[in-house]
Amino acid sequence: MEFGLSEDQRLMQESVNRTLEKVSPLDRVRKAAEAREPYARDIWAALVDLGVPGLIVPENEGGMGLKLLDAALVSEALGRYVAPAPFIATAVMAPLALIGSASPRQQEAFLPKLAGGEAVVGVAISERASGARDGAGITASGGKLTGKALFVLDCGGADFYIVGDRDCGLHLVWADAEGLARTELTTIDLTRSVGELDFVNVEAEPLVSGDAKTTTRRMLDAGRVMLAADTLGAGWRMIEKAVDYAKERKQFGRVIGSFQAVKHMCAEMAAELEPGRSLIWYAAHAFDEIPEESSLMAAHAKAHLSEVGRFVARTATEVHGGMGFTDLLGLHYWFKRIGLDRQLLGSPERVRQDAAVLQGWAAE
Repeated sequence: MEFGLSEDQRLMQESVNRTLEKVSPLDRVRKAAEAREPYARDIWAALVDLGVPGLIVPENEGGMGLKLLDAALVSEALGRYVAPAPFIATAVMAPLALIGSASPRQQEAFLPKLAGGEAVVGVAISERASGARDGAGITASGGKLTGKALFVLDCGGADFYIVGDRDCGLHLVWADAEGLARTELTTIDLTRSVGELDFVNVEAEPLVSGDAKTTTRRMLDAGRVMLAADTLGAGWRMIEKAVDYAKERKQFGRVIGSFQAVKHMCAEMAAELEPGRSLIWYAAHAFDEIPEESSLMAAHAKAHLSEVGRFVARTATEVHGGMGFTDLLGLHYWFKRIGLDRQLLGSPERVRQDAAVLQGWAAE
């Protein structure tokens, strides 16, 4: 048995990396962040040309019909280039919602649009991941939704939303629906769109063709694996930048990379981060092949990469010294990306609590 990527997977990731290197340089990321663009349309168009939006959409609906591990490889590349693109909700969680709980008519109407990159989709299920907060939560009654959804992924620029209610039901809501108010949140990471949705008797189309609770759980698991992979990509890029800087920066007549303390810092970052790769790969594999382990492994991957990612972000910045805190290097884009990954779909503490419940070590 081969425990590694297939040739096709390696070629796909190399293709995505080459494309992002060309279309998502730091200057383009900076421009998108400063303009507060919900996402960079030119970068998204390049990803659409590669078929990224249709990665896990079935082939009979216009997609590629690939697995979550393939999506994790793309998410790692996006983190590496801090690409301002609507991937996790639009290309992963939304297709899973439609595949798991939409009717054949709904699948036929929406999945081809997702596969072709014709629609951006926001996903509002954060209350299922981090617990309901005061004043938050959606109530469904008579085909209408009322309430507030917090931390909606890919919120800005979305054409429609997939919304989870208090009873684990899932609903389709158009972005221009009457009674729906959208608020874009300003988070530390300006490369991705997160927002709030307020519903006042908003017309919604329920997804009723499957077990919505199971579908929501799978959406959450997949989202957590994607965030862990994003952190992996961003973390490795920060390590590379720290090593390159250490080879150039001179102090006391020597490059700082020759100092033992700096060598240890760089080596420790690599030693801490690299094992996370196999953890992410296994979590993605379990999602498709070992469903009974999926939720636990997704929780482990998310919690572990969140902690290691913070260590790498801090240490890489320290290697850069004072330069690490300037806008000139742009290191803060990766630093903040890792910071937001840590909090979305559950903080490490919350995710570890979920893992404890899954193993019977704590009450739900």
